[in-house]
Amino acid sequence: MRGAETRVRQVCYPDIERTNIAPERAVYHCALKDRTSFAMIIQTAPAGQKRLAIMMSQHTALCQQFAQVFGNAQFESLDPLDLMIYVISNHDAGWLEFDRNPAIDPATSLPYNLVETPPEYITVTSRLSPDFNQRHHSYSGLISSMHSWGLYNGRYGLSKMVLLDKIAEQDRPLADKMLNGELDRQARLKRELERDPSTAAWLDGRKLFQNYKQLQFIDTLALYFNRIHPSERAEQVFENVPMSANEDVSVSIRPVDAGIYALSPFPFATDNSEFAYAGRRIAPDLGNTEGGWPAALKRTPTEWERFRLVPA
Repeated sequence: MRGAETRVRQVCYPDIERTNIAPERAVYHCALKDRTSFAMIIQTAPAGQKRLAIMMSQHTALCQQFAQVFGNAQFESLDPLDLMIYVISNHDAGWLEFDRNPAIDPATSLPYNLVETPPEYITVTSRLSPDFNQRHHSYSGLISSMHSWGLYNGRYGLSKMVLLDKIAEQDRPLADKMLNGELDRQARLKRELERDPSTAAWLDGRKLFQNYKQLQFIDTLALYFNRIHPSERAEQVFENVPMSANEDVSVSIRPVDAGIYALSPFPFATDNSEFAYAGRRIAPDLGNTEGGWPAALKRTPTEWERFRLVPA
């Protein structure tokens, strides 16, 4: 795996810490402090307005929409298609069991920011996602494991944000145990895939990282919409988006009209396609009612944002 790392060029992905948003209005990737907790994304909002809470399953549903139409004459499609759509649709499956009852950050009265989640919990979700995906297929498990390991290690050198640097020294053994377990998993899954002539070719270093970077682009593109209120979205650049196993490009996105966003170069099969994601509008005091946050979320109606993507 480390040998494959050297084939990848530098890239920066949009991370929480790299956004130009005031801390008090930062986008919270929310996770919870006990086994009944869940992860959410709390979108920014203009001052005084409620904020849209997006569950991880709703985030990955948008990722699935992007995955199904990724590829055109310039950009190679996902391959193996079904397995890549599966892992992109389930790359955060480890959060599913945490999906209804948030623990609240007393500083914000909103669910905890992901990077503040105690390591004893976030490392569990980082393991559970590859567990889930490898039950479907060894290759899905491999890509999912690379995603988990990469989040702690600057996305294999593609990002300047290194989650491992944010983990306190006393908690490093716990994180290191999980990360070493993922490297062991990757080696084991590679051996399984190598034994089958129909899957061995997928392990070519450049091909493998093409698939990995396709997941990273689709994930961070979905986060562009999930994390940022429509009124606050601006032009953003995604680097190292793979056109092929041997060539990457920077893709920019910018709003051009209400609900319409232009991408250059355009990486999808059809232009002017509509996409949508769901969430619930929440306020800090929403959980101070009978039944707490689980009941409040059930009572809160689902809202949808729909948007179109066009070539620049």
